[in-house]
Parts: sequence; structure tokens; C-alpha cells
Amino acid sequence: MGVDYSGTHATPRADLGGAVMEFIGDNDEFIATRALPILPVDEQAGNFSAITRECLTKVVDVKRAPRAEYNEDGIEAVDMQYACEEYGLVGLLDDSERRKYASDFDVEEATVLATTRRILLAQEIRAATLLFNTSTWTGASLYTDTSSSAPWTTTTSAVKAAIDTAREKVRALTGMLPNAMLINHTNFIRLKSLDDVIDAVKYTAAATDAQIAGMLGAYFGLEGILVGKAVYNSAKEGKAFASGNVWSNLYALLAVIPNDGANLKVPAVGRTCRWNADCPENTVVEQYRVEPKRSEAYRVRQNVDELLIDASFGHLLKVAAA
Repeated sequence: MGVDYSGTHATPRADLGGAVMEFIGDNDEFIATRALPILPVDEQAGNFSAITRECLTKVVDVKRAPRAEYNEDGIEAVDMQYACEEYGLVGLLDDSERRKYASDFDVEEATVLATTRRILLAQEIRAATLLFNTSTWTGASLYTDTSSSAPWTTTTSAVKAAIDTAREKVRALTGMLPNAMLINHTNFIRLKSLDDVIDAVKYTAAATDAQIAGMLGAYFGLEGILVGKAVYNSAKEGKAFASGNVWSNLYALLAVIPNDGANLKVPAVGRTCRWNADCPENTVVEQYRVEPKRSEAYRVRQNVDELLIDASFGHLLKVAAA
């Protein structure tokens, strides 16, 4: 028979949530909400208006004859449906554990950190599955396989031309150039090792990876490069740990990504809808007492929907065979 928690009351712990998210942000591990910027929504499910490529590229007759009325037109947006879902996990901290680790580290913060990372890892996997998707990006206008002609695993490959071609394909479909590229950390290392990339930045003083990503973004004509570092245990339960990249080694995505997800005037390849009334931040931390287990419970939850808006605002490159 389960324990009855109906009498418990959860206390929001914004202090713990803020400290943990600052730590995770400093580690720069997750990119899901940068690739799919957050759009706060008022309802759990509903519609919002998204600017279409048709709106951006439509040609109309703007000529006016003397004493004639002007031709009239308006914006063209489409209703995008969303349905936020709740995700959550509870980390338990036994009273004896609190005393046991008290002199070693902040066990309360460590519990929330571990729990939050698991929530964010699940979100990262959902975003990667949505965006590195060859069922969505298919056909020559949306997908290019460069794994045999200019693989990032071969240092002599000249990849800028392939990236420029991919950017041009997005422009041909939407009138906009992608401003960002999504890759995993393995491919970031490969990218830094390519001869043409080394030649482009060889006179630059030693820099951090973040600074190098900025320089490479500029070299490729982008505002930035988003590098997914997250890994997961790909082994079956009970088997030895096997590291797997959340974002695949095979792909790079050139995409239009707004700096502000809430600004619906700016088109985007996708957004993360977040039910603002229930979840004012990407993750919310709450605490309650579980007396039958002599433990404090730290519940981390979110209420979101990662949404692809228009694949035309992106181009998927296959950059390696493995």
C-alpha cells in the first residue's frame, strides 16, 4: 500500500532552483531552450500565430494610379497548435543522509542538482529528437548529405562551401539566412581540427571554447554556434555504462533561431511553449516533507511543449558517417 501524501504542502524553492540553474548554465551542457527558445503561453493547450515564409516572400502589386485607391494586403500567419505536458521528478533526501554529508558538501543543493539535470537531460533528448530528424528534413531543399564529399572527420575537407550552400538553401525557401548552427561537442572538436578552419583562425590568440565558437560562427556567417555537450547512458538497465551523445555525431543543423522566443514577429524553426501559470521558469523546484520516509522531497518539474514550427527555416547537413 502506498504512502498517503495528501496532507503534504509543497513550498517553492526559487533559491535552490536559481542556484542550480546558474551552476548548470555555467557548465554550458544543455542547449534545448536556446535551440528552441521559450515562448510563455497563458493556457496549457491552445494556438498561437506564427509568421510564415509565405508572409515573408509574398509579392503583391504595389503600383497606384492617380486618384485610385492603394491595393490592400495584410500579414499572413498560421495558427500553431501546442499542448504543454508536465514532466517532473522527485529527489528524496533522508535525514540521516543530510547529517552524513553535512561536512562534505551542500547535500540539499546536490540533491536538487541531480534531479534537475535528469529533467533537463530528458528535455535535451526531446529537442535533439525533434531537430536532428531526417524524417522532417528530407529532400534536397531541406537535407544535404556531405558525409562522403566533405566529412568533418577528414581534416582536409573544406566545409565552409557546404555550410554556405546550406545557408543559401534556407534563404531560397524563406528569404532569411540562418543565424545559428547546432552541433554536438564531438563535431565541435572535429570542426576545430579542419585545415581550412585552422587557417581562418590561426592568428587568433589562445581562446576558450566559447570564444572559438564565436569566431567560427563569424567565419561561417552566423551569429553563433550552439554546441550540445550532454551525454546519456545508452546501455540497457543492468549493463555496464555506455556513453552516448544526446546530439548525434552525424548531423549539423543550420537554422533561424530568434534571441527572444516570446517575440512572435520573428520567425523560427521551432519554439518551446511553456505554460506560464503553472511553470514560470523552465524548471520549478518545490520542497515538501515525507514524514513516513523521514525525508525531505525536492520536486523538480516543468510544463512544456517542444514544437517544430517550420522546417523551411532550417537545413540539416549530414557531416559524418559515424
